[in-house]
Amino acid sequence: MSLSETFLPDDIHPIDIVESLAEHHAWQFDRVTDDQIAMAVEGQWRTYSLTLAWSPQDETLRLICTFEMDPPTDQMPKLYDVMNRCNDLVWTGAFTYWIEQRLMVWRYGLLLAGGQSPLPEQIDTLIAAAVLASERFYPAFQLACWGDRTPADAMKIAIAEAYGRA
Repeated sequence: MSLSETFLPDDIHPIDIVESLAEHHAWQFDRVTDDQIAMAVEGQWRTYSLTLAWSPQDETLRLICTFEMDPPTDQMPKLYDVMNRCNDLVWTGAFTYWIEQRLMVWRYGLLLAGGQSPLPEQIDTLIAAAVLASERFYPAFQLACWGDRTPADAMKIAIAEAYGRA
């Protein structure tokens, strides 16, 4: 049975779908508002904080996946270099660094113009892609910032298959 058949009644709010998926996967979650949910997803390297928010104004389901990262100030250029190299290798989202919060962030927006509803498979894939990208590139960020590796050398570990699972 597909996720759509399990979770999708006629007209359901996108965050309701996310909540059902979180329950299905036994992820910790908090329904922050009607249009927002926060979850914790365990990976191989760490637990990732995910927030999905529905914006009815622009019909976009926004996802951010964050993990703490507090590199030494003198390593920031290397972090930005690795981050750019990572973003060159992905098509379904992008990393950014929120310096004030000391968080690495994976961001993606699923545009659902014209009153479309997302399918559970789309949201499940969206969440999995965020966690897999974070798992895949986490070692490269660590090697560049704390392992005294060049960005090019740190990226060699990220070229291999993704680590962990969502």
